[in-house]
Amino acid sequence: MNNFQLQINKLVAEFVAGVTELAQRAAVESLQQAFADQASGKMRFDGKTGGKRTNSELIDMMEQVRLYVLANPGQRMEQINKALGTTTKDLQLPIRKLIADGRIYSKGSRRVTQYFAKKK
Repeated sequence: MNNFQLQINKLVAEFVAGVTELAQRAAVESLQQAFADQASGKMRFDGKTGGKRTNSELIDMMEQVRLYVLANPGQRMEQINKALGTTTKDLQLPIRKLIADGRIYSKGSRRVTQYFAKKK
């Protein structure tokens, strides 16, 4: 091996070591944050990885959905999602709970299900 090739190999090894160290630090920080959230009772993770919402987050989402449905009767899930910036997965539990509580009701099935709020 010539001197030029030795220098390239050294630089590549240093780069790989640096990237490995950064990845390890990021993983440790992520785990520390997850454990801190769990210890504080805040189990919410981003929607892509799952996780549980806190009770207050769920109640807030239920009220937001109820108020939206009250103001916009007869809308379907995709319309509600678009307006609230949510996904169907985010709204399934709040809507099921609202229906079970009798605060909203639905007409239709599957993709044509429309939601209506019961007026008090």
